[in-house]
Amino acid sequence: MRIRPAEPGDATALAAIYAFHVAHGTATFDTVAPPPEVFAERVLALRAAGAPFLVAERDGAILGYAYAARFRDRPAYRFTCENSIYVADGERGKGVGRALLAALLAAAREAGFRQMIAVIGGGEPASVALHAACGFIEAGRMRSVGRKFGRWLDTVYMQRALGAGESEPVLCSEGS
Repeated sequence: MRIRPAEPGDATALAAIYAFHVAHGTATFDTVAPPPEVFAERVLALRAAGAPFLVAERDGAILGYAYAARFRDRPAYRFTCENSIYVADGERGKGVGRALLAALLAAAREAGFRQMIAVIGGGEPASVALHAACGFIEAGRMRSVGRKFGRWLDTVYMQRALGAGESEPVLCSEGS
């Protein structure tokens, strides 16, 4: 398995992975999967913003993807990112998510982020366990905020400091 930056040409595979989770899971609260063009645009937008978008592949097949985008648009949030990780159905439980998250943590730190937030739809136990294993702690839970597949779903927030986190001041060139 190899982790590499995503390319717009990966969009069809990315959309297919996400479509499975939209149709069968609660990790996303989307109910209609977006087309590949949305993923191509997202790859380009994150690249332009200096944020990481990674894919895991084996023998040319995309096994999963992960990206980090600004948590919120307001300027004070500029050092905080939110992650998204999705693994192809047949590859779940094989270490793909862990490899992607480890690479994403490093790439987000290199991009200048100091905190990473995971917003886990449905409180998915596998995602909570993955993030906990990678040093995230639960920062909050919003109960029954989503409804999918005929049931109410929670959202779990988990958080991890990146690099210096809040323990060191930001350099003057990075703003305050």
